[in-house]
Amino acid sequence: MANISILSEHRCALGEGPFYCTRRNTLFWFDILGKTRHQHDFATGKNSAVALPEMASAMAVLDDENDLIFTETGLWKRNNESGFLTSIAPIEADNSLTRSNDARVHPSGAFWLGTMGKQAQNKAGAIYHYRNGKLTKLYADISIPNAICFSPDGSKAYYTDTIAAKLMCVSVDPETGLPNGEPSIFLDHGDNEGGLDGAIVDAEGNIWIALWGASVINYYSPDGVLKASHAVDATQPSCPAFIGGGKIAVTTAMEGMDEAAKQSDPNAGKTFVLDVAAVPKFDPLVTI
Repeated sequence: MANISILSEHRCALGEGPFYCTRRNTLFWFDILGKTRHQHDFATGKNSAVALPEMASAMAVLDDENDLIFTETGLWKRNNESGFLTSIAPIEADNSLTRSNDARVHPSGAFWLGTMGKQAQNKAGAIYHYRNGKLTKLYADISIPNAICFSPDGSKAYYTDTIAAKLMCVSVDPETGLPNGEPSIFLDHGDNEGGLDGAIVDAEGNIWIALWGASVINYYSPDGVLKASHAVDATQPSCPAFIGGGKIAVTTAMEGMDEAAKQSDPNAGKTFVLDVAAVPKFDPLVTI
């Protein structure tokens, strides 16, 4: 069993989208429902947070001065010093029923982005590809897009619709991040406990995926064999992120819990660190 510690005691309503910036040695993550971006500076050990004007769920780094934030209305450039937001690409901005959810940067710099209904309405969302100013809808009729991640060489993409309980794999162009084949089932989670949620791929091609409702991060080989399950001290782990040193950060959530459930799960919503001896692979700069 992996050693586990609490990185942040703050209890997010819906912690999501952890992202480690190697340039700043800082982990960022979002409370989607709280419209907040949190961060932990590893150099100082300090936690802090900034309020956002709308729900946001994921980010990427543009350069030393700017991040790219994925919100309920699309992609926004955020200046790190001023906090000023500039619209880059509207995504379902005219649809008040949907919001952003899972997202990750492909090795080419392309951004894969998933939307979903704010009430998880059936097939209300989609998965998009954004690169060099062009937004392309890849997959429609997605209920809860999750587990977007890529093989180290950029030749494969993984994703899931959590409702379908299947991790999909599709061949993609390593130079653009666009699919060049049809998706196939990589892993059928079936009636197993927990829902497939956020995922990452390490430098050796292994897949680490959070199981919402099951209190674990599952660790699969590149051919889909379960190698280990690492316990998380909260019922609803949502997404992992590599932070170096063989460790991963894990966000969790209180979403859907009544007061009794929150009291029986006192770490729900907190952010954790697991020492799992992983070989990390970090997201590149995003291309806009």
